[in-house]
Amino acid sequence: MISISLVFAGMARLLRRRDQRRVLTGVILISVGLFVVLKTETLATEVSRLWRSLTGQDTSLASVVDLNWLGFSYIAFRLIHTLRDRQTGILPALSVREHVTYVIFAPSFVAGPIDRAERFAQDYRALPVIKGLDVDRIMLGATRITIGLFKKFVIADSLAQGLSLNAINASQINSAPGLWVLLYGYALRLYFDFGGYTDIAIGIGLLFGVKLPENFNRPYLKTHITAFWQSWHMTLSNWARFYVFTPLSRWLLMREHRPSSTAIVLMSQLATMITIGLWHGVTLNFFAWGVWHGIGLFIHKQWTDRTRKWYRGLKDKPTQKRLWTAVTWFATLQFVVIGWLWFALPDLGQSARLLVRLFGIGW
Repeated sequence: MISISLVFAGMARLLRRRDQRRVLTGVILISVGLFVVLKTETLATEVSRLWRSLTGQDTSLASVVDLNWLGFSYIAFRLIHTLRDRQTGILPALSVREHVTYVIFAPSFVAGPIDRAERFAQDYRALPVIKGLDVDRIMLGATRITIGLFKKFVIADSLAQGLSLNAINASQINSAPGLWVLLYGYALRLYFDFGGYTDIAIGIGLLFGVKLPENFNRPYLKTHITAFWQSWHMTLSNWARFYVFTPLSRWLLMREHRPSSTAIVLMSQLATMITIGLWHGVTLNFFAWGVWHGIGLFIHKQWTDRTRKWYRGLKDKPTQKRLWTAVTWFATLQFVVIGWLWFALPDLGQSARLLVRLFGIGW
């Protein structure tokens, strides 16, 4: 640890003399590169093999498991957030203790949510003045933890016992209705699993005196795909909007030979959703899932731009508005649930085959 500290101290002295924007850009690129290596099975296995050869171990045992880094997806995005905001001058002053605590805050270390540094710092700085044994805060935190435990270990884990789509179940199912049941089971399992972990994280955070941001807001009840992404894994969606969609669309708009507005929206939405997809793992399936949602968001944007006047007219027709709301909710839910095919299965070809089988084709 002393040696590592001396190395980092020497690097810090050298980097202070460099252009800080370039230094921060370099650190961001290193973080992204490390993320890609750890999230790509082939690359991670090769690094493991190299590491084993350098340490005299059996290289035939090399595996991606050797380089598993607990919570790195969330660490990387928190680091990129603070580095980029520091680069643009909007990051408030943080002490080393505040920054490190923010990045590796225990309750949200593994499964989020992805808090913003400035919001976290406010709660952190207020800790010395809050009441330690605050009954209301403790009860609220304990309630969220209990709800989260029930969602995760009762509902989600029960669905995982044969009522949720996976590669094994997919190979055994022999009818479209059965496939739909498994796919809906997976959609519910995913929500209750991740939502449960989020409740647990928020509850533990409250016990510490830190109110982490909400991550879900009844996403399966939304009536269009944009609203879904404003209520599903909200902190990740906000991160992607701040650091992918907005800068990319601005860069495209500022080009001398800029694309059309429609093309800019399409490219920005695809890039944003592909980033969210690959954040879960650098695989073709997650890439396809990102494309699926990117195209869905683009189609919804084009539709709303062309039907805004007609939709406003529905406020004077309550029956038609309720019917349209029901139709759009059902269509949005089907789009999201079908998209989970790319998420649930490891093979792109299997996902494509099951996509057509959902509609009774190819059995």
